[in-house]
Amino acid sequence: MSISGDQNSPYPQPQPNPYGQVPAPQSPVPAQQNPYAQPVPPQGPNGYGYPGTGVPAAPVGAPPSPPGGSGGRGASGWWWAVGGAVAASAIWASVMFATGSFGESEPSPDLAGYSYTSDLCAATSMTPFENADFKTKENSGSSSTGTNPQRSGAQQTSMDTMWCNTALEQRNASSSDYSSTWIYNTAALHKKTDPGPEFADSYRSYEKQDSSVGYRVESVQGIGDEAYLVTRKDEGSSSSGSYVILGVRDGWMTYQSTWSSYASSSSSTKQPTSTEVATMLKTSATETLKRLKSSR
Repeated sequence: MSISGDQNSPYPQPQPNPYGQVPAPQSPVPAQQNPYAQPVPPQGPNGYGYPGTGVPAAPVGAPPSPPGGSGGRGASGWWWAVGGAVAASAIWASVMFATGSFGESEPSPDLAGYSYTSDLCAATSMTPFENADFKTKENSGSSSTGTNPQRSGAQQTSMDTMWCNTALEQRNASSSDYSSTWIYNTAALHKKTDPGPEFADSYRSYEKQDSSVGYRVESVQGIGDEAYLVTRKDEGSSSSGSYVILGVRDGWMTYQSTWSSYASSSSSTKQPTSTEVATMLKTSATETLKRLKSSR
C-alpha cells in the first residue's frame, strides 16, 4: 500500500557536512625508495643474523600445510610451526660451528708481546741521537714547555696509549744560535680493533694531500710487520731543518717516532740531513720496541 503525502521517514537523512565537501579518498602514494639506504641484514635468533653466510635468519614464507590435511588450524599446523622453528635453530647452530663463530663475540688482540708502560721516555733509546752530538735539552725554570722530556699515558678498554716528547740541542751549539729540535714518540696497544687494514694508507696519504709542502713516503723493511718513512721536502728553504716520521706496526701495536728540527741560516751548527735522521729514527725504534717487549 502506498503512502501519500510527505511522511516523516523513520530513518534519519544524511545531514550536509558543515566543513564542506569531503574529497574522495585518494590512492596512497607508494613510498619512495631511498637510493642511499642499506639493505637490512638477516637477523638470527641472537639478533645478529648470519653475516657472510647467505643463510637467512628464518625459513622464508609460511610453513606448508601437511599433506592430506583439511587445511584447518588444528594440532597438525602447530607441529609444522614447531618443526620450522627447530629447523631454523639447527641451521643457525650449524653455521656458527662451521664458521668458528659460536661463542665468539670479538677477535682476540694480537699485541705481539708488547705491554703498557707509564713512562715511554724511559723505554726510548736516545743513543743514536747522542751519537750524532745531540743531547736532551736542560730544563729551564722559565721554559714554557715545562719539564723535559714530557711523558704521559693512559690505559683504556679499547686502547692503551703512551707518548714522550723530548727537546734536543746540539752539544757544540752557540748560545746565540736559534734552533729547535724535538723528538715525538707515541705507542698504542689496540685491544679492540686491528689497525692493520688502515695502517699503510694513513702514511701513504701524506703523498696524496693537496698541500704546498710535498712529502715522500717509502716502505721500511726489518721493523715490525710493516713500517713507513715519511720525509718532508724543503727544497729552496732559507733555513735548514728536517721533518721525518717513522711509523711501525707490529701486530696490533703501533709506534711512531717523529723528528722535527729547525735552525736559522746563520746558525753555526750543521743540521743532520733527512737521510741521517731516518737512520737515527730506525735505529732508535728497533731498540725501543725491544725494551717495550721486555717490560712485560
